[in-house]
Amino acid sequence: MDNIEKKKQLSGSNEGVIRTVMNYRLLDDDFMKVVFNDCKPAASVVLRVILNKPDLVVDSVKSEESVINFGSRSIRVDVLAREKGKVYNIEIQRADRGADPRRARYHGSLLDARELKKGASFEELPETYVIFITENDIYGKGRPLYWFDRRCIEADEILDDGLHIIYVNGKYRGDDPVGNLMRDFACTSAVDMHYNELAERVRYFKETEEGLASMCRSVEELVEKYEEKGRAEGRAEGADRLGSLMTKLKQLGREDDAFKAAADSAYREKLFKEFGIA
Repeated sequence: MDNIEKKKQLSGSNEGVIRTVMNYRLLDDDFMKVVFNDCKPAASVVLRVILNKPDLVVDSVKSEESVINFGSRSIRVDVLAREKGKVYNIEIQRADRGADPRRARYHGSLLDARELKKGASFEELPETYVIFITENDIYGKGRPLYWFDRRCIEADEILDDGLHIIYVNGKYRGDDPVGNLMRDFACTSAVDMHYNELAERVRYFKETEEGLASMCRSVEELVEKYEEKGRAEGRAEGADRLGSLMTKLKQLGREDDAFKAAADSAYREKLFKEFGIA
């Protein structure tokens, strides 16, 4: 019995779903959010490496937390962690356009607005880190990190306002902690990972009965959501691209492609081109 067949029996899901879960990486935000949710060791090791703070341990971590802005655009962050008066927002961005600096600025502003209670002093604002882990080297300089703080141009001095925006180069493979971390984020198997805190979580969701079943349900629900959206909007002009794609794939019996498209943005773009979905 091959590995896929064993996992089908373990999870009760079909081959397309199993293959999608097995191909997940931490660079896939749907998987990353599941792995990090309520897992302080995983979030702590990532922040220790990126910020070069060996003793950092987060107090809490949540995934897909909504930050509401009444009357204007709200956001849903991938991962939000806290530690001793500091707030960390970690985002996965596979598409370069999703890592716009103004998006990072907006994330920081909404997090600030939520943190400061009515009547509180501005000095009570926590130190805030908005961290984008990008699949590509969006600044093209081959560096592991691109760290941005506000700066006085004339005096070349840092404005100590407590906001830090960091882009982590997902293509970086140096022989150092960040290089090891980015290799881990690109791995599909726990056995190939460097950091035990990450490997243990990946192993749980891909190799244990409970974890694998949970991930398979997540993939199935994701596909059903997009398919339903396609049915609901398919008759309207300007129908949702992903919903339309899911509906088309299911009509053609290409369920494996539907599951893969739900998890892989690059593969989705390929299918959009194949079917001429603008």
